[in-house]
Amino acid sequence: MSASYRSTTARWWQTLGDGEVGLGVALIVLGVWLRRPLPVVAVGSVLVLVGVRRIVCLVAVVVGIAGSVLSIHAWNEVRPDQLGSYSGFGCLVSDPAPVAGATVVVVELDGERFEAWLRGSAGRRVAGHLAGECARITGTRQALHGSDAKRAAARHVVGGLTLESAGDWSPGTELAQASNRVRRLFADGASELRSPDDALFAGLVIGDDRNEPAAMIEQFRGSGLSHLTAVSGQNVAFMLAAAGPLLRRLRPWGRWVATLAVIGWFVVLTRFEPSVLRAAVMAGIASTGVVLGREKPPARVLALAIGLLVLVDPFLVWSVGFWLSVSATAGVVLLASRLAERIPGPDWLTFPAGVTLGAQAGIAPISLLVFGRLPLVSLPANLLAVPAAGGVMLYGLPAGLVAGALHRSPLPGLAGVVQLPSALGTHWVAAVAALGARLEPPLPIVVIGWLGVVVFLATRIGMARRRRVCEGVC
Repeated sequence: MSASYRSTTARWWQTLGDGEVGLGVALIVLGVWLRRPLPVVAVGSVLVLVGVRRIVCLVAVVVGIAGSVLSIHAWNEVRPDQLGSYSGFGCLVSDPAPVAGATVVVVELDGERFEAWLRGSAGRRVAGHLAGECARITGTRQALHGSDAKRAAARHVVGGLTLESAGDWSPGTELAQASNRVRRLFADGASELRSPDDALFAGLVIGDDRNEPAAMIEQFRGSGLSHLTAVSGQNVAFMLAAAGPLLRRLRPWGRWVATLAVIGWFVVLTRFEPSVLRAAVMAGIASTGVVLGREKPPARVLALAIGLLVLVDPFLVWSVGFWLSVSATAGVVLLASRLAERIPGPDWLTFPAGVTLGAQAGIAPISLLVFGRLPLVSLPANLLAVPAAGGVMLYGLPAGLVAGALHRSPLPGLAGVVQLPSALGTHWVAAVAALGARLEPPLPIVVIGWLGVVVFLATRIGMARRRRVCEGVC
């Protein structure tokens, strides 16, 4: 009898609700952010008092304390062990990027990361290399101070580097060589587009936004399309969609392994961007649930992904890009379908509008706090630009690689033909961003416009509720 009872009684972790999982993740983030366990314990005690299950609170407090301990350790690790002159081998951690007339690159020396700002011939010599490549480095390591030190630490950088020379280059590990071959081949394919559309194309498809002009970046921010100027979680979805026909031919466990391999390769190719990490971990959790027959709702998958990522890399808590990705995804997951049901019109319009409104609602607090703006024109701009950007993301990677191969072949003219759809889609997205930034109204009208959107949706929701009540009474 007791054995039968035990076999049919669910364990406590099998009965967790989405809200309880969310509380646990919130305590992890709190512990990582504050780097102190006492606030985590205090919040956990309050949760017990308000009726949350004790076992759930206990586990949430434990993982929250673990987050604070890991965060303390991570911050201690970004203190340089040794400064001063250096001579030895070092490897590029980031792709050299042009910033304010200099070439900025992060170099790993003896297991520690240093940031170098190179100008003149030194910058030109390094600019042609990519992350993962190594060289004999001579230079001077310096400490960073104040806000510069905090911003650098959030990227695992422990100090600055005055580079004197870099030579005897080697291609790095096999994985670095493979990813760099793909990126260089893709860059050749992207060069078939006119400037600055070539830079935008690279940003849309593989997140290589280093060469996007400042004016273009400002236009995308002003039109609420800045999420398109760099690789995002949407790219992971399109990558898996493109690989879908091959993945579906495999048996379940083989498909799971291949899916994780595709996801991991794309993460490496896109340089571990925070938004891609979020999407990759969500995709990994979701595919694992499918193969185990334990699929979870998207909200729980998102919460689990946040918890895992900030435990592995506590510095993600200080990444604006990470939280923009998380908040946009949360808005889509929690609000998109509900909003789409309240918007009048055909499905081909209401669903994209619901997704756009949900994402904008999610990022609104962060956008206002960090950038001081929430463009009203972002609503029509996203409806016009996102479908074209999605097409570029889906078509762009294989097209870019094929065009890159043709670019190096005896028939380079065919590369432009292959890239014609990419050029049209990218130019359309850029045109929408430029027009949207130009048409963004003054701040008072923006405030009135967003209030109008809120009132409209609130009215639609109220009408739907009254309709349901009436139907229930009738």
